[in-house]
Amino acid sequence: MLLECPPELRGRAEAIARALLPGPYTLILPNPGRRYRWITGTNPDAIGVRVAELPPESVPVVAHAGCVVATSANLPGGPEPRRLDDVPRELLDGVGAVVDAGELPGTPSTVLDFTAAEPRVIREGAAPAADALERAALALA
Repeated sequence: MLLECPPELRGRAEAIARALLPGPYTLILPNPGRRYRWITGTNPDAIGVRVAELPPESVPVVAHAGCVVATSANLPGGPEPRRLDDVPRELLDGVGAVVDAGELPGTPSTVLDFTAAEPRVIREGAAPAADALERAALALA
């Protein structure tokens, strides 16, 4: 469904997304149409996308909604919240709904920036960035 939404996710971006998602990655991809300003943060020329492998209890929510669009639950440079109580109040004040599934398990996603000719690792996370970069390179070859 992700690839059916923004038209910018074609060509190179589509190949990268297909190679790495779903999975423990957040991909920063070009957003030349500067769409979705409410979720692009301070750089409307790029958009972060993630398709997580979801726990079974979240399947009915996503099946009903079709997809979930959200920003990260932390402020830029801030710690990654593991519980709803850890999410900054200014973020909670701007949302229409929250789902509290208890404390999040695991490690935050690996964040990779594919907006330039050479990819950049923003954050090492749940999966080795080197593996993802290799898979992305193979998909683009």
